[in-house]
Amino acid sequence: MRIIAGRWRGHNLKALHGRDVRPTSDRVREAWMSALGGRIEGARVVDLFAGSGALGLEALSRGAESVVFVERARGALKLLRANIELLGAGPECRVREGEVFRFLESLDEPFDLALADPPYAKGEAQRLVDLFVKAPFAKELWLEHPWRESLQLPESARTRRYGDTALSTITAPEDEAP
Repeated sequence: MRIIAGRWRGHNLKALHGRDVRPTSDRVREAWMSALGGRIEGARVVDLFAGSGALGLEALSRGAESVVFVERARGALKLLRANIELLGAGPECRVREGEVFRFLESLDEPFDLALADPPYAKGEAQRLVDLFVKAPFAKELWLEHPWRESLQLPESARTRRYGDTALSTITAPEDEAP
């Protein structure tokens, strides 16, 4: 796994391993960041279900102002911190240890972009969509999920397909955007 573009282009990241681990492929991450386009520059980003931190670190590499990483698994947290240190990204990062939904419920600052790659087939993606629709925690939520997973998305959501992976984008209504 590597950083694809930006100031850390080509840097390899440490990756999680195990049968329950499903990191975002370089191909999907590249498409994701390209779709985000200029919205990354200067953005305050939250990387939910951060894992190794590849999504948030890619956003930082491409010009995000800061990233808050939210992860609860101890092994992933250790690897995430190692990847932040590897790139020297510490001053631009905050790592929040704990459950994503608890973090979002106690959120004290809005974000420009929320990037989320929740565990597949555990209902976390739909729960995240429902929470965002009820109380947006960012201007935009970008969510990776299985193409075949039938999520109840708002009518305004956009979904792109990359093989068996889907990337859905939900924008907070203007009157509710943080």
